Amino acid sequence: MSIESQNIEFKESWRDEYLKWICGFANAQGGTLFVGIEDKGEVCGVKDAQKLMEDIPNKVRDMLGILVDVNLKEKDEKQYLEIVTEAYPYPISFRGKYYQRSGATNQELKGVALDRFMLRKQGKTWDGVPVPYLKAEDLDNVTFDLFRKYAKRSGRMEDADLMDDNHGLLEKLRLYEGCYLKRAATLLFHPDPERYVAGAFVKVGFFREGMDLVYQDEVHGNLFQQIGKLMDLLCTKYMKAIITYEGIHRIETLPMPREALREALLNACINKDYAEPSPIQIRVYENKLEIVNGGVLPDGWTVETLLSSHRSFPYNPDIANTFFRSGEIEAWGRGIERIIMACKNDGFSTPEFRYDASGIWTIFKFEYPERATTQKTTQKTTQKTTQKTTQKTIQNLTGQQQAILSFLKEHPEATRKEISEELLDITENGVKYNLSRLQELGLLRRVGGRKQGYWQIIE
Repeated sequence: MSIESQNIEFKESWRDEYLKWICGFANAQGGTLFVGIEDKGEVCGVKDAQKLMEDIPNKVRDMLGILVDVNLKEKDEKQYLEIVTEAYPYPISFRGKYYQRSGATNQELKGVALDRFMLRKQGKTWDGVPVPYLKAEDLDNVTFDLFRKYAKRSGRMEDADLMDDNHGLLEKLRLYEGCYLKRAATLLFHPDPERYVAGAFVKVGFFREGMDLVYQDEVHGNLFQQIGKLMDLLCTKYMKAIITYEGIHRIETLPMPREALREALLNACINKDYAEPSPIQIRVYENKLEIVNGGVLPDGWTVETLLSSHRSFPYNPDIANTFFRSGEIEAWGRGIERIIMACKNDGFSTPEFRYDASGIWTIFKFEYPERATTQKTTQKTTQKTTQKTTQKTIQNLTGQQQAILSFLKEHPEATRKEISEELLDITENGVKYNLSRLQELGLLRRVGGRKQGYWQIIE
């Protein structure tokens, strides 16, 4: 006899309360309940087997509203029962409560778990649920403009669709359920999605040894805004870059690839279970970065499933579709693969992926490719050249600051908003901070007022 598992349960005798186990099987992947077998799998037999064969199907039908197969078995002249339950496509309850088989245990579904279960049984997803009283006019026009810019660049939407008004664009993205906007629209385009979804933000903290929190930030706004803000925050404040030079050109090497970081952030935001009120957490240490996403894997999936070739199964398909149309993700179901490839291509180790009660973990170990450490050694020699004065001036520049200077050389009259829209990985607040920093370093000067002035680069 096999052992207890996801689909098998042993009971020495019959009690009516075991109907909840049958309920759990019906709400999961089906299973078999054996009556007259000990926990270790030894047959002990059951009394009144014939009577139970008549009673149990009736009780299951009357109490659960489903049908099961009850078979009489025998071993070593001891009779036992085999009760086979099929998986049902709709929710099954026992005395007003819902149960589901998980591993070798039977769990009562409550709260968020129950909501998640009911949606799945109805063929719906969390992000596809309609939101009353929310209108297209309540959403953020700047984010719509940003999406149109991204989508036009990606080529995954027709130009005519992108020229439509916001209401029409939302329809093309299938973000309406009847006459109501979906939850996905709230997270993607509303300026303050937390009015409708608790925990729709990201917490970032820097920790030292012993889990001592040194400083922290919270990133709010819709998902498009969050991704930009997080990339800006993590790359400028939370991670230390190695600075090397090629001639007078400053090269900034982060301890992990930017592409992998961006992909991991997108993966976390798209697949988070937003029914959970806790936000996504990003924990940064001296030697690693951890992203903890309160997501839930599909039934039967493990970390090994994620790491192997698998079909696309986004937890929030409407959110995933919008990000795909914008070009922010390449294809559904390849997020983990793209993170790993980005690390390998840049000479970094493969990150660690973990799944537990907290959710899905993505853990990057900080390291610097050989090219960066080699260049760091030669940096001292380079700094003794005739460009000593110039290098001294630019040594505090980041990659974003260099990009801003390059853009302003061609567009000296550009506003902060125009700069942030052109340089996709920086927010308008990030532009403001870096412009001030460039002025402090004596590399940039503002000539004239805010409306009629321009930026002058000091060389």
